[in-house]
Amino acid sequence: MTKMDNNINKPAGAHAGTGMDRKIEKKRSPLKMALWGGGGLIVAIMLYLVIESATGGRTFRVEESRLVVSTVTSGIYEDYIPIRGKVTPLTTVFVSATEGGRVEKILVEDGAIVKQGQELVELSNPTLQLEVFQNEARVAGELNAMRTLELQLEQNRLRHITNITTLDYEIQKLTRNVERYRILYERGNFTKTQLDEAEEDLEYKIKLREITLQTQETDARMQEQQLEMSRLDAQNLERNLAIARTSLDNLNMKAQIEGQLSGFDLELGQTVGRGDSIGQIDDPYHFKLEVQVDEFYLNRVDLGQTGVYVRPGDNAEFPMRIKKIYPDVQNNQFKIDMVFTEEQPQDIRRGQTLQSKLTLGDSTEALLIPNGAFYQDTGGSWIFVVSDDNSFAVKRNIRLGRKNNNFIEVIDGLEIGERVITSPYTSFMDMDRLKLTEE
Repeated sequence: MTKMDNNINKPAGAHAGTGMDRKIEKKRSPLKMALWGGGGLIVAIMLYLVIESATGGRTFRVEESRLVVSTVTSGIYEDYIPIRGKVTPLTTVFVSATEGGRVEKILVEDGAIVKQGQELVELSNPTLQLEVFQNEARVAGELNAMRTLELQLEQNRLRHITNITTLDYEIQKLTRNVERYRILYERGNFTKTQLDEAEEDLEYKIKLREITLQTQETDARMQEQQLEMSRLDAQNLERNLAIARTSLDNLNMKAQIEGQLSGFDLELGQTVGRGDSIGQIDDPYHFKLEVQVDEFYLNRVDLGQTGVYVRPGDNAEFPMRIKKIYPDVQNNQFKIDMVFTEEQPQDIRRGQTLQSKLTLGDSTEALLIPNGAFYQDTGGSWIFVVSDDNSFAVKRNIRLGRKNNNFIEVIDGLEIGERVITSPYTSFMDMDRLKLTEE
């Protein structure tokens, strides 16, 4: 076929190759689209984490004027804690009824200053009085019985002595007779029977004397034991009688110490039971401090530790020491009693509150930072350290030691001259980095 024929068979207006260049539309897969979207999100998250790690973690912008920035220094750490103590009487004695009874006389008024041994109130107790009278009669009877026994024992002793004296006389007399009878018997003037009877009488008297001596020794030993037991009984009776009389005397209640009487509100005719407290006597001249201490210091507080009260105005110091530690912990605090070791301030009064210091240990050279509110937020385990150019602050783990009212001891994590934020961290507790701005 000729070239002309080929051109004749093509459609009119068509270009060469038009049938082979037709555009084919591609179909989009939803699964591929989801995979591409998830991969992009993962890449974005990883990129954010890399950027955040490179910039120091979570960052928070804060105005520098809102912060308190302190410098790490080296100095003498004074190991003490501030304490507030309530002035209370050094000695307090409770007045309790040793014996119960009815109030007959009230001899002093509540709030009065009483002397030691001064009578406060008179009670009556007929039952106790009757018991005392009966005990006195019983003691008197027992003492009379003891004296009767002593008289009987003495008479028995004298009777034994008389018997032995009589036997000695008879033995002496019989001995002379026997010797004389033997001479007469040898001369033939005395019979054998008469001589034997005289010798038998002498032998009997000698044996009787020996028995009497043994009886005397036995009786003397028994008498001594009876007398000793009788004396002990008498002493016990007299002791019981003294106790009964003391109980009777206790109906007249007296002041145990000199001081101010308080809580004394008895009425005439009122019945007071045995052991009932009717008031207390406080020493009005000598005082101690009752101090509440945080339980955090329970293991560091011991008897004998010292403190000082600095009087405002003239800054006079009054040394103190711990006299008593109460082991009970209430409301996260425990109580101690502190007494003045030298002169007591003359201007203090009962119920007054004094600001003092309690020394826990020796003063030592240490790294120090000012005590601030950050400690309550972090527990002292970390802190924000300010950069040299003052543009940011970074969280850093540290180790702190002892703390007092002014300073905290730095054990590890900080160097001299570094600056740290010691104000509260409430607004940025979860941040790792602070961007410091001027506004």
